[in-house]
Amino acid sequence: MRIAGRTIGAGEPPYVIAELGVNHDGSLERAIELVRLAADAGADAVKFQFFRADLLMSRGSRLAAYQANAGERDPHAMLRRLELSIDALGACVREAKARGVHAIVTVFSDSLVPLADTLAWDAYKTASPDIVHKPLLAALEQTGKPMIVSTGASTIDEVSRALGWLAPARGRLALLQCVSSYPTPSELAAIGAMGALARRFDGPVGYSDHTRGVDAARVAIAHGATILEKHVTWNTQATGPDHAASLDADGLRAYVQLARVTWEQRRQGSLAPATPHDRAMLGSPEKVVLACEQDVRSVSRQSLVAARALPAGHTLGAGDLVIKRPSTGIPAYALEETLGRVTRRAVEADMPLVLEDLAVAIPASR
Repeated sequence: MRIAGRTIGAGEPPYVIAELGVNHDGSLERAIELVRLAADAGADAVKFQFFRADLLMSRGSRLAAYQANAGERDPHAMLRRLELSIDALGACVREAKARGVHAIVTVFSDSLVPLADTLAWDAYKTASPDIVHKPLLAALEQTGKPMIVSTGASTIDEVSRALGWLAPARGRLALLQCVSSYPTPSELAAIGAMGALARRFDGPVGYSDHTRGVDAARVAIAHGATILEKHVTWNTQATGPDHAASLDADGLRAYVQLARVTWEQRRQGSLAPATPHDRAMLGSPEKVVLACEQDVRSVSRQSLVAARALPAGHTLGAGDLVIKRPSTGIPAYALEETLGRVTRRAVEADMPLVLEDLAVAIPASR
């Protein structure tokens, strides 16, 4: 796999992505500051998020527990506050290029992909909850750009299903093991599940790290990670949903250095023996959904939502359904087979569509 001329994979130095996420707090100036911070720390890439609250959140949405614990009160207000415009993102891309780092973006709605693709992104990434969002994965694959897919809060069968959808992207695709818990306790880091991904997928496998501190970089690289992703912030004590699971400038610099030193030690066969702490961070070699991930899995996966008020007896057409959070509706991947079905009862606008709303059950996913 190559991103902007950089080869990623076994035998290559680790590719470190600094995830800016929403730690810019909705400020372009702060986003630019974080790009510079990441570049100065030695990151290979900076990653942004492109979403619109009204496209991502339905009236059925709620906060994840970690967001509520960070002081948030309303999911829609939170996301509206944290949006960056396409023009602001364009300025961030230009700053990244000027600083010599790659620019990557996570897009959360398939309808935003054409607009996102007007900018010079080096790669696209998908958030863990969107491994079931077949239309989004397909839209990103069709851009022809490299893709990095996170797999937090998913089963190995869900990963395999997504790989089937993304078969045309083989050769420009990477998978990241991830635990969708913010921050992730070190003993639940589940780094060893990278092995399960590698057994199903012959491309680059890495680790998206939500633990505190830098230790996961060492353990993941020692066990074959080719990509690392870590949230970065201007202040780990700042108010906001992701700051507490992030590194500041000094922390990111130490993280990057540790990853590269560990890679060199692994290449030379001089790694120190694993400690009990290392083994705890590895956990099981199987890819499973952990108990600590269930909340984010429920809140942040997207499902079918009524685009408008739907009467009983209505035959569903393309304009009747959208895909939004939460996961309580019919899964996003079932959009195609849901079109043409008839509603058994009225469905309120902007609320998830559930199986009980349909006169005929949808078939199992293909």
